[in-house]
Amino acid sequence: MTDELSECIQKIDLKDSKSDDESTSSSSSSSGGELANEFEIEDVEALLKEGKVKNIVMVVGAGISTSAGIPDFRTPGTGLYSNLERYNLPYPEAVFDIKYFKKRPQAFYTLSKELLPGLYAPTITHHFIAQLGKLGILKRIYSQNIDGLERLAGLEEEKLVEAHGSFASSRCTRCKKVYPNSEVHPMLRAGTVMECTSCEDRNDRAYVKPDIVFFGEGLPDRFHDLLNDDLEECDLMIVMGTSLYVYPVGGIPDGVGNDCPRILINRELVGSFKEDRRRTADAFYCGNADDGALRLAKALGVEEEVKESYKNLKASIDKKREEINNN
Repeated sequence: MTDELSECIQKIDLKDSKSDDESTSSSSSSSGGELANEFEIEDVEALLKEGKVKNIVMVVGAGISTSAGIPDFRTPGTGLYSNLERYNLPYPEAVFDIKYFKKRPQAFYTLSKELLPGLYAPTITHHFIAQLGKLGILKRIYSQNIDGLERLAGLEEEKLVEAHGSFASSRCTRCKKVYPNSEVHPMLRAGTVMECTSCEDRNDRAYVKPDIVFFGEGLPDRFHDLLNDDLEECDLMIVMGTSLYVYPVGGIPDGVGNDCPRILINRELVGSFKEDRRRTADAFYCGNADDGALRLAKALGVEEEVKESYKNLKASIDKKREEINNN
């Protein structure tokens, strides 16, 4: 990443997590802001009902995961950063700084206990995304999240670009040796730092890190390889639960033509949705991600499928989490 990008990311999904929470859903004419054009969510619903959408591209942020119960970062006392105070971080975001990790990985391993996939159930929105994949109308989703909930909801990997990486794979920061999840995840869950066995004969230690994009690292090649073609084929851009503050992901919605329909499902207008008056097909749904997702799911005739898959998987994961907590 460039220094400029790193600076932006230090304000990352911490802001995003506030961009989409338990607010009252409403139309684009709410206090969340108003678009200059008359294109609304009803128009997007009509496009979906009439089968006119074939290649949806999505951009999502932390706001689509807040209803899963994932802790935020900054809330005093309960936020994830509060649990790291004893490590005397130079600044809270140092836990995601690659230079800091190579010297003091314990803070990240401690934080990972709260973020590791498997303890939180995908939200209604994640199941809606998976349904788009099953319907064959999702070209790609670009996610800023590292929680892995899109995968857990059943979205096929080919449709997913985890722009900021994930816990799905891990490797040594020095020799790049890949380690299986069966070895890494138990260490992460225990908060125990894992050293690279291939580098143990050197004087300085090397540590194993999940393939999450840290400050000082570049975005995955997959992001750059797919983006241009995806934007050329996009016939509906859906943006949910993000401030569009972090680039280059924040600039993805601007990559489609001015006449390509776009809808923002968020608590407030963000990015070019509030600034670009040239666009005539922008819709804004002021509310939380799950409510907006259900509206679009209903237009596609899969609302009940989304609710049912959400209910079943949540029950299974809640049971698993209870068993872990009781042991």
